Parts: sequence; structure tokens; C-alpha cells
Amino acid sequence: MIFTWSWTALLYALLFIPSVCVANIPQTQYDVIIIGGGPSGLSAASGLSRVLRKSVLFDSGEYRNKNTRHMHDVIGNDHVRPTVFRQTARDQIAFYNVTTFVDQKVTKLEKVREDVFQATAGEQQYTARKVILGSGMKDDLPNVPGLEEGFGKGIFWCPWCDGFEHRNQSMGVLGDFSKAYSAVAELRLTLNKNIRIYTNGTDTTEQISILDNINPKWKKLFQKYNVTANNKPIRNITRIQGGDVVNDTATRREFDKFKIYFADNTSEVRGAFITNYPSSQRSDLPAQLGVNMLGSKMNTSPKGLRTSVGGVWGIGDANSDNSTNVPHAMSSGKSAAVYCHVEMAREEFDAGLKKREAEFNEDSFHKTTEKQMGSEIQDLYKRLSRR
Repeated sequence: MIFTWSWTALLYALLFIPSVCVANIPQTQYDVIIIGGGPSGLSAASGLSRVLRKSVLFDSGEYRNKNTRHMHDVIGNDHVRPTVFRQTARDQIAFYNVTTFVDQKVTKLEKVREDVFQATAGEQQYTARKVILGSGMKDDLPNVPGLEEGFGKGIFWCPWCDGFEHRNQSMGVLGDFSKAYSAVAELRLTLNKNIRIYTNGTDTTEQISILDNINPKWKKLFQKYNVTANNKPIRNITRIQGGDVVNDTATRREFDKFKIYFADNTSEVRGAFITNYPSSQRSDLPAQLGVNMLGSKMNTSPKGLRTSVGGVWGIGDANSDNSTNVPHAMSSGKSAAVYCHVEMAREEFDAGLKKREAEFNEDSFHKTTEKQMGSEIQDLYKRLSRR
């Protein structure tokens, strides 16, 4: 009788357990594929590491703040270089020994079957049950010589990130005229009193109409606070002084200086610029997966920053919750990690319940045994049972 039970248990182990694992929980190399090595992706990796989820993080080395001298408004990491922040984060995440860092760009990302995603980087393929996209945005700068070279170092788009270091300096506003109002509102009352808008020929009837809809009193406000505009086409922007060289570390002031040249050969000097240019998805991976967009952002309006594709989350600047800074990126990465882990845990619980129900269904077990092993093994089982 003892031998009979052992044989039954052996058949169960050989037949039933593998079928449950394969059928309900996909067998993949990793739990989660994380795209992006910036604050959002690193935060997601950290959150998953704390619950021992195995993830692979891909870092293409492309960062929106790559040229920024320092990160700001990040509690515990204020005025830290982005490279230092990223390396420190990696070192801390590596402690948990469940995250693999791959410093390569993912060129292909696809859902190969239900709950199985495959990423291709270089010559390698990587599989996981879930995907977290922290693939980032890029600023679509016009083709103005000197603009890209100065971007992130005296020419910036976020006053919270870089405005303090350039406070009380002459400030230029770059971009379409219709977008100037928000920049002026963010700067004028506290950071900069000397503001001039460089519209690059966009001071048009159409742009003014848009401004009127934003705030009908914009003209009076600009006059009250002495905000002026120059509509000349811009030829180039030349750096004549670097704030990384000329600065005051005690007060944390950086004294950049630029000369902006116009098509009519005139020029003006400004200490810094804030930009209002559009941005777009840095990566085509969301499009490869078929993620729905909201404007230029991944639509993550469903609960938990989920995208329209099951098993895929969108985090950081690239998602649609309309906040673009490091603390937001880190928060979104953590949120996605929590929801992702809970979703996987629920799937695992469900698979476990199905397994337990099947364990107590002896008739089903014997039928499965007979079907999979055939009459020869069945006859052997009967002979052994009679002993």
C-alpha cells in the first residue's frame, strides 16, 4: 500500500506540476523588463528589488537631463550630478542581487504570447512577464546653431530644476509666442525681473489669438511687469561665458552668458534662457507594443499607470500624467513597481488555487494520467496496486 501511494505521488509530480506551471505562470527569464536607466526606471527597479522580483533594466545612455550640471529639488540628492545619482542608485539596487543592468538600447520589444514579452538588445533576447516603460522624452529643438550645445547649461526648460541658479539674471524666453505666458508666470514674480521674449517670428495674429484665450489680460500683465518681446528671426545663439566656470558656490549662482544673433545682424546678450519647445517620445518601443497615446505621451490614465496594453506600465516624463521632474519620475516608477508586483502576485495566487483544487480532484487526476501516459503505464499501475 505504501509503495502504491509513492507511485501515485511520483506520477503526480511528473505529470501534474509541470502542466500547472507552464499553463498558468509563463516560464520567462525575468519577471519584469524595465526600459530606461533614468530616475523612473531606477525607481521601478528599486521597488521590485525590495520584493525580490527579478528584473532586467536596459539603459541606452540617452537622458533628457544628460547635459544638466546638477539635479535639483530632489530631497536627499539636491545639487547632485545626474551621473552620480544614477551610479549611486545602481549601487544601492545591486545590493538586492535581483536586478540585471544591460547598458544597451532595446531595438525590438514585442508580446510574443499571452503574458510573455521579449526584448531584443544587440544579439540577445530577454523574456519577462511584464514591461515597465521609462523610455523618456526628447526636446524637439529648432535648428538654431548653438541652441543644442547650450541646452541644459544656461538654456533650460524647467524653472524648478535650474531657475534658482540663474535667479535675478537677465532671462530670455524661447519658443512660440503663444507659450510665453506660462514661462513668464513661472519666472517673473520670484526668480527674474528682467525678462525678454524671443519669438523667432512667431508673434503672429494666430499666436496672439491663442494667448488671448489663455489669458485675455496678458498684454496688461506684460506691460505691468515690463516683459518685452523681440520678433526677429534668430540666426544663432553663442555662449560667451560658462556658468560652470564663472559661479558662486556659496550662493549657488551660475553666471552663464549668451549672445543671440538675429537675421538682420543685430544681437542681444542674455544671462540665461528658458525654452517652450515641444517634446516627443524618445523611443519607438511604446509604438512597437501598440500603446495608446494621449497627445505625445503614453496614455496612463488607467489605475496604477497602466497603459492600454495588458502587462505594460508607462512611467516618467513619457507618460500622460503631465508632470516632468525627477521626484515625479521616481514616484511613478515606484507606483508602477507596486502595481506590477501585486498583479503578478495575484496571478500566482490564482495559479496556486487552481493547482490545489486539482490536487483534490482524484478522478480528474486519474483521467489525466491515463490520457498522458497511455495504457501501458496504466496496466503497470494496476499491477503494482494489487501487491
